[in-house]
Amino acid sequence: MVKEPAPSDNPKNVVNSVGKSFAVLQAFGPENPVMSVSEVAAAAGLDRGTAFRLLHTLMSLGYLRSVPGKRFRLALKCLDLGYSALASHELWDNSAPLLEDCVPDIVDAASLGVLDGNDVIYLKRYDTLVVRHRVDARPGRKASNHAAALSHAVLAWLPEDRQVEILESQPRIKFSDRTLIELPELLERLRQVKAQGYAVSDGENAYGLRTVAVPILDENASPLAGVSLTTDATRMTMSELIDTALPRALSIAAELSRAITHLSGAQAGPISA
Repeated sequence: MVKEPAPSDNPKNVVNSVGKSFAVLQAFGPENPVMSVSEVAAAAGLDRGTAFRLLHTLMSLGYLRSVPGKRFRLALKCLDLGYSALASHELWDNSAPLLEDCVPDIVDAASLGVLDGNDVIYLKRYDTLVVRHRVDARPGRKASNHAAALSHAVLAWLPEDRQVEILESQPRIKFSDRTLIELPELLERLRQVKAQGYAVSDGENAYGLRTVAVPILDENASPLAGVSLTTDATRMTMSELIDTALPRALSIAAELSRAITHLSGAQAGPISA
């Protein structure tokens, strides 16, 4: 008995443009995470004009992101297509363009931090504030557990006994007259942060800086990391920062949370304020 060919074997049933689109996506990989139009064209076996149009089409659909120098990289939306083989450290690498897109158009600094033991550690940071405010938030540096909005956004979703353990693990220094250092006040602050869904700092961690921060939660609503957006106090009021930056911070956290849930094999739930 002769086996009938599958419909997909018939060239008339194949949409070539779809195949070319996936060839563009598959051109990116660990060895070439960021590429130019010409590089994509060569890797995908396409002419430059076709590669250019497909790149911009995929970018408009959210599957690619542009980076400085007229280059492109995969966006986290690709995880929705089943790219579950990405390792967690690669996921944090993919957070970079989400943060970078915020600076300087929306805020002056954007950070990603993760909870590591009793410390919130900066993993990513894009900013224009280091020189002016002597803020050292380079990757690998610890955030202040008691004064940084980024830390509050992470700690607020932990059990209270764990919050106490973490807050007691570092000296609670008075960085400004607004810095809270008493444990009961800090625990009450964390309760407020969890109730409203985000943390703020208005000169508490450093004079002249305003920050809004949100958690990145796993499928069990446990905090894995946090996103913070910071501005010079002369640029906008705290209410303006919340109105402008909070929606973007929530969007970044939601995208990363969905990606984490894809990697764990569970279904993501929404993050809301």
